[in-house]
Amino acid sequence: MPFRKLGLTDALARAVADQGYSMPTPIQAEAIPAVIAGSDVLAAAQTGTGKTAGFVLPILQRVAAQPAQRGAPRHAPRVLILTPTRELAAQVEASVRTYGKYLKVSSLAVFGGVGVGPQATRLKRGVDILVATPGRLLDHVQQRSVDLSRIETFVLDEADRMLDMGFIPDVKRVIALLPRRRQTLLFSATFSDDIRRLAGSFLVDPRTIEVSPRNSTVDMIAQRIHPVDRDRKAELLAFLIGRNRWQQVLVFTRTKHGADKLRQTLERSGIAAVALHGNKSQGARTRALDDFKRGAVTALVATDIAARGIDIDQLPHVVNYDLPNVAEDYVHRIGRTGRAGNEGEAISLVCIDEHAFLRDIERLTKRTIARDVVPGFEPDPRIAAQPVFAPRGRGAPRVSRPAPARAPRQGRTPPRGARKSGPAPRGRMST
Repeated sequence: MPFRKLGLTDALARAVADQGYSMPTPIQAEAIPAVIAGSDVLAAAQTGTGKTAGFVLPILQRVAAQPAQRGAPRHAPRVLILTPTRELAAQVEASVRTYGKYLKVSSLAVFGGVGVGPQATRLKRGVDILVATPGRLLDHVQQRSVDLSRIETFVLDEADRMLDMGFIPDVKRVIALLPRRRQTLLFSATFSDDIRRLAGSFLVDPRTIEVSPRNSTVDMIAQRIHPVDRDRKAELLAFLIGRNRWQQVLVFTRTKHGADKLRQTLERSGIAAVALHGNKSQGARTRALDDFKRGAVTALVATDIAARGIDIDQLPHVVNYDLPNVAEDYVHRIGRTGRAGNEGEAISLVCIDEHAFLRDIERLTKRTIARDVVPGFEPDPRIAAQPVFAPRGRGAPRVSRPAPARAPRQGRTPPRGARKSGPAPRGRMST
C-alpha cells in the first residue's frame, strides 16, 4: 500500500517521496491512519522499523489541516514530543522538518547541554511542534518560557528507555501540566508489564499496535559470538576491524571510562575512533556522531544511554565489546544495524565473566547465538571468572558472578591473585 492510500496529503506524500520512500513499513501502515483519526495509540516496534515517521507524518497532517484552538496563546505549542536523549530529540525534530518542508509548520528541539537562553527566546516567538527531553522541558516550564496548556497531541517516545533511565517521575510532572483532553501516543521498543501499567495511567482507550514478536531480534541481523579472554578484547576488536576492512562500526561498552579507554587503544592501533557518552559536552557528542556518519572515523565507541536514538542508515556492523547487563538492551543495541531491510552484522566479544548475561540474552531472544573462536585468540581455560557488578535495587540488572570457590584447606595458602572474601562493592554503575 503506497503512502498516499494511508490518507496523507499531497504535500506530505511528496516529502516522503523526496526521501526515496514509496511503501510504508508495517508500523507506519498501522499507526498513520490511527493517529490521523485522533485515536490514542500504544505502539511497540523495534528500532529501525520507521516508527518516528509513523507518528511524525500524521501529526504534521493534523497540525497543518486544523487551525489552533480558539483563544490559544500565539506562542503555545500544539504538539509535544518527549524523548529520553538529546540525540534522539534532535533527530526527531529533524524528521519533522524533513517531512514538513512543504507545510507551514514550525518546530523546535530543546535539550540540555546547550544554553537555555536562545531556546527560551525561540519558544516565546512561538512554535507548533516542540520536541524535548524531560529535564530541559521542566527547566523552561519553571522559567515560564513555555506554555503547555494548549497541547493537542502528546507523544512519549522510547518509553521503555524513559523507564530504564529513571525519567518517569519527570514525565509524570510534564503530563500533569497538559490538558486532560488531548491525543496521546506512546511508542516503545517492547511491551513490558511496566510499560503497560504506565500506558494505562494516561492513555484513553488506545489503539494497540505491535508489529513484531515481543522482545524479538531483527531477522536481517547476522549474530555471532567470539569467545575471548577479558584482557584481549581490545586486541581482538582491532584485529577484526583490520582483517575485515570495516569502515563503520558501532561499539558498545558498559561504562564511560571503558569507552574512553577503548577509543585510546584503537587510536594507538591506527584505527580512527571517537567516544560517545554522557560526560561529553553536547557539542562534542554532536561532532563525534557527525564524524562517524560521514566516515571520518571508523569506530564510534558508545555507552547504551549515549547511543540511544542514533539513526544511521545502512550501518553494517555493531560490536558488543561488553555484553549488556540487561538482556533487552542487547536487542536495542543490535537494532542499530539491519535497518530498513538492509543486512547487518552484530558481533559480541564474550569473556568468561559474562556467561550469565549471555544465557539471559539467548533466553530472551529464544535462539542460540553461533560461537566462533578466532584463531590466535582462543580463551585460556585456566582463567577463572570474575564478578561483573551492576546497580542494585528493585528492577536492577543481573549480576554475573562466578561459582563460589571451594575454601582452601586449613594451613594452605590461597592461590596468588585470589580475591579476598567480602561484600560486593556498592554504588551506581557508570554508563
